[in-house]
Amino acid sequence: MGYKENPKTKDSGIMCGIPQKGECPIKCADCFFQSGRGYLDPLDENTPNMPSLDVLQGRILRINDGNDSANQRDAVIETIRTIGYKDYFFNTSCPEDLEEYPGPVVLTVNPGSMTDEAFHQIEEPSPNLMFVRFRANTWNTTILHHCVQWYANNDPKVPVVVTFMAYFTETIPKQYARDYSWRQRTKNSYYVITQEAWDTIMFPYRTNPYVYACGKDANTFSCHRCGNCLREYFATKERCL
Repeated sequence: MGYKENPKTKDSGIMCGIPQKGECPIKCADCFFQSGRGYLDPLDENTPNMPSLDVLQGRILRINDGNDSANQRDAVIETIRTIGYKDYFFNTSCPEDLEEYPGPVVLTVNPGSMTDEAFHQIEEPSPNLMFVRFRANTWNTTILHHCVQWYANNDPKVPVVVTFMAYFTETIPKQYARDYSWRQRTKNSYYVITQEAWDTIMFPYRTNPYVYACGKDANTFSCHRCGNCLREYFATKERCL
């Protein structure tokens, strides 16, 4: 089984790897990884999916663009060490013991059923917390505001990257339907936030250097014009020296 590159991160300086086999136990609604339409389907045949050192060629490895680095964490870390990767960061939605990862960590703070209800609030962020990822839509903006207050406006400051959700199986509340339109993202079509709604949500944070949107705008879905992960990866490495 050969390595399959995530088309979203192509030409971005980042490649993705998944050390585990099969589905993610977190099971967030409308997750591209286990929707049946992802680039690694069928998962049992195409995972694990890890690039060789030759394929990676100096890029940064994003560990667990699908699945979760907290799932079989010891095995995930051992895989990274055995292969011998030099530049990598972990993705997880589990806030426990982040300091024990041997590298920068991106934490999704409102995974699964928490998305529209709450977010993980870490009292003392470890230096290797690269940024927190907030799963945003047009009906959880109050939670986003509290998340920004907790992380980006607190001390030590932790960047917040706002990831706008797209919907395929989940129902968008009727009063927010105008904020979404059906169109193609990287490979498949979803209900995607409009540029006007995107701008409205991001406007209050336009001067905050610790708050960013995932992606350039509401119509640019690839990573190569974004740069958030590259910037925060190197900032975290500097901080942890």
